[in-house]
Amino acid sequence: MTWLLDPSFWFTIALSATPLLVAAVGELVAERSGVINIGVEGMVLAGAMGAWVGNVLAGPAAGVAGGAAAAIVLGLVFAAATLVFLADQIVVGTGINLLALGAAGMIYKDLAPTAEASRISGIDPLWLTAATPALAMAVWFWLARTRHGLALTASGENPAAADAAGVWVNGHRLAAILFGACCAGLAGAYLSTMWVVGFNENPTRGVGFLALAIVIFGRWNPWGVLAAGLFFEAASRAAGRLIAVGGLGERFSTALELLPYALSLLALAGLAGRTRAPEALGRPYARE
Repeated sequence: MTWLLDPSFWFTIALSATPLLVAAVGELVAERSGVINIGVEGMVLAGAMGAWVGNVLAGPAAGVAGGAAAAIVLGLVFAAATLVFLADQIVVGTGINLLALGAAGMIYKDLAPTAEASRISGIDPLWLTAATPALAMAVWFWLARTRHGLALTASGENPAAADAAGVWVNGHRLAAILFGACCAGLAGAYLSTMWVVGFNENPTRGVGFLALAIVIFGRWNPWGVLAAGLFFEAASRAAGRLIAVGGLGERFSTALELLPYALSLLALAGLAGRTRAPEALGRPYARE
């Protein structure tokens, strides 16, 4: 167990947790506005695909921009359906995930030969890892200390009262959705241009869905989200290290790989009774 004291082990945890944390911070802002976006998984996938395409065509910087742009496009689709047409947020989010999955598979098959023939380069992942705590701090300060942040929080708690006080509820929700989409796109870009340089048909491995759980686990607080994400990644990496050095049987190894997910479920179950989601979370709002 001496590897627990190895700084490189914890450095790897910070690097591998970065996309989860970035996506979760973006989803936190969306949920604080009253919008639950389970399409964040599809937006992370779109970000990974957009970044890979941009990298193949114009280099890694264009890739990062392309990843954010691809996710924002899906964010606009989600916003139009839920804010304008008042569609169910869960249903629309599910549709976004399916749309992203189908589109990513189609684009990957068409572009893979071109990518194999070209030399693509990556970006050092450390810059986004180092920026993640600053992102969480900025979100905390904005939500707790600025007028627009407080208005966004009011939109998620009591949109009718906020509207009566002069707050543009759906405007704040739109901004929150697009911010969350941009964060998801950056998380996806990290997966295909920083952590790994390339794309496969399942690069996200559930990062978006885990981000949804991390927001609840972190009690809709940016610092709680960071702690929850690092806890999950540490449990996952520790399980992997135990499998690697323990010489465990295949069945036991499979069970141990599920340990981080089980810990997350147990933590969520234990916290659910002691925390409160935004009051209007998941409820569309239309001015009377």
